[in-house]
Amino acid sequence: MTWIDKHTHRLVVLADPDKLEAERLDAWLERIRPLNPSIILVGGSYMDGGSTDALVRKLKQHIDWPVILFPGDFAQLTPAADAVLFLTLLSGRNPEYLAGQQVKAAPVIRQMQLPVIPTAYLLIDGGNMTTVQYITQTLPLPAGKPSLAVATALAGQYMGMQAVYLEAGSGALRPVPLETVEQVARAVDIPVIVGGGIKDLALVEDYFRAGANWVVVGTLLE
Repeated sequence: MTWIDKHTHRLVVLADPDKLEAERLDAWLERIRPLNPSIILVGGSYMDGGSTDALVRKLKQHIDWPVILFPGDFAQLTPAADAVLFLTLLSGRNPEYLAGQQVKAAPVIRQMQLPVIPTAYLLIDGGNMTTVQYITQTLPLPAGKPSLAVATALAGQYMGMQAVYLEAGSGALRPVPLETVEQVARAVDIPVIVGGGIKDLALVEDYFRAGANWVVVGTLLE
């Protein structure tokens, strides 16, 4: 199945096991149902694989939307999901997130028979220190230099990635600039995902017009 392509627009909701306790799940589902998202992403920056597995299984009992993993660590993999974003943090220079986590994850993914979406993951400065920046110990790309995001996204495409994820980070003060999304979407032939710090649905529509294929909301629901 082709989960993402350059010709479709999908609203995606992020479910973070670090923040979404099981007893709050029913209320959370009630908030997202009116949005009618196409996909649920499950993932967080911490390394508690048990909570990820439990959340995915609980979600699958209550919804028909596909559930795709957005892992911060290889320990967050679960065979209960429909697919996994196989992330490479190309904006950083920490070898653990350029190759280390991927090598650890590969045999686990094969054993679980999880479909993978190889994804170039780019952190964009959102105006504050986000959890993902702290955990990965990497610097985000400057928000005011879209050319750096374009060059990094193109590198991901030429390395064989199937998508590029522009991420300001959960709880970012500023979301990814529209100019950055526009320039990256024009430059690459692979789909573009945008997330982090999105606080209103009007911005979702702006991102779609700028060329994003998936827009991921989490902060908006919190």
